[in-house]
Amino acid sequence: MSVEGESMYRRTEGQPGGGERAKMKATLKVIHQMQDEGVIGQYAIGGAVGATFYLEPSATLDIDIFVSIQTGPGSALLTVAPIYDHLTAQGYKTEGEYMVIEGWPVQFLPPGDALTEEALAQAVETEVEGVRTRVMTAEHLAAMALKTGRAKDFARILQFIESGTLDANRLDTILARHGLLEKWERFGHKFLGGPQ
Repeated sequence: MSVEGESMYRRTEGQPGGGERAKMKATLKVIHQMQDEGVIGQYAIGGAVGATFYLEPSATLDIDIFVSIQTGPGSALLTVAPIYDHLTAQGYKTEGEYMVIEGWPVQFLPPGDALTEEALAQAVETEVEGVRTRVMTAEHLAAMALKTGRAKDFARILQFIESGTLDANRLDTILARHGLLEKWERFGHKFLGGPQ
């Protein structure tokens, strides 16, 4: 399964300009190179930027990169410090919890629960401006938004529904597997006037 990576940019004509697309391409090249060098394991774009592969772009300025992280010898603690150390040695700077890579703030996040682990494992490959990358599926992004439950997450779910992007059967399976069906029903009653 693949995602039309160019859809992110086809829909953003007039939004991020050519300079923004070039920055995104450069940022993804650095991330892909880190994977090739073994600095990070499997990764996938999630969050609002992940959603732009399926929906109209949002005003978000940062990229959430979910990465599989190995614990260090004798440690049970998952840490992104080696990633930040590697990038700092390459001359990139931190801004709060973000590492600014080629002009884009990037946050590296280990999967914090079974849903995110599954979303990372089942992410689909795509290309952005000729650079291979991975993005979480629309169904996993919607399930993660439902689980997080902020107003902007609910707005994103509504965008997914209105766009017709979601595979209802696949989404139901994911929601059932992660104990989110009741929350989905409440969402349906509140925002859609009935169960989904």
